[in-house]
Amino acid sequence: MDFKDYYAALGVSESATPEEIKKAYRKLARKYHPDVSKEENASDKFKEVGEAYEVLKDPEKRAEYDQLRKYGARDDGSFQPPPGWQSASGFGGGGYTEADARQFSDFFEEIFGGGRHGGFSGTGFGGGGFRQNMRMRGEDVHAKLALFLEEAINGCEKQVSFTVQEADQHGRVMPRQKTLKVKIPAGMREGQHIRLKGQGAPGVGGGEAGDLFIEVELAPHPHFTVEGRDVMLTLPIAPWEAALGATVTAPTVSGKVNVKVPKGSTSGRKLRLKGKGFPGKHPGDQIIVLQVAMPEQHNPEAEKLYEQLAELEKNFNPRSKLHV
Repeated sequence: MDFKDYYAALGVSESATPEEIKKAYRKLARKYHPDVSKEENASDKFKEVGEAYEVLKDPEKRAEYDQLRKYGARDDGSFQPPPGWQSASGFGGGGYTEADARQFSDFFEEIFGGGRHGGFSGTGFGGGGFRQNMRMRGEDVHAKLALFLEEAINGCEKQVSFTVQEADQHGRVMPRQKTLKVKIPAGMREGQHIRLKGQGAPGVGGGEAGDLFIEVELAPHPHFTVEGRDVMLTLPIAPWEAALGATVTAPTVSGKVNVKVPKGSTSGRKLRLKGKGFPGKHPGDQIIVLQVAMPEQHNPEAEKLYEQLAELEKNFNPRSKLHV
């Protein structure tokens, strides 16, 4: 079945106001009226603009058409109703527009259930306009939310702003900004989603609203990085702390803790703090990576001590594995 572009038929844009649509229709209806027009195929053109106006003049039908136009129109110009769409049962009667077409296209009948099966009487339908059973679920909406590491691990409440597409009182599909307070559960990690049912775009014809999916992003932290459920920390220690062993203070996401540095530690050695990572059924850990740090300057006495140390440990070659 061929798709009918009603906006193109009237020569108006998708954002046209009801006044602009009405003005365009009247102009074209006069131009192609079979009683006065000398245009080729005037009768067909007259029916085409009448059909287009019958849909676009009504806010609800226009909104439904816009949804079908977005999801049912194919690149080759054909039309395939999207999944979940139900055809209407027909017209209930009621005055048509000024156009006195006797029938509409197959495309119109497939969508709105009228035309030849609805029963025409002269130039009108006789009683109360369209009846439609078309129901379409609203679009799902996706948004991103940046969290500090502490917020992701401990949970928090945040405001989320996002945009949904919905029809205004004139049937035009317009963007609308929404803001919600969202409770973030403890333990949310980068890339995970929170689903809020029914907070997406509104449905059409009484269809249910779509859902809102919030994707969690983690803001960079000055001290910590994340690997899976584990939190990583590089902890600088002094050379003497590494050589002799020491108890030092280290930060965690939940506060400060004392950490025992084993005697003879080297840069790259890892210490594990169980359960100090992301919470969950299998909680993560905090992994501390030791890094031996040297003072930028030594006083003369310290330099003499290093000279003595070098003499005492002259048989130690830290590059022995490199065979140099």
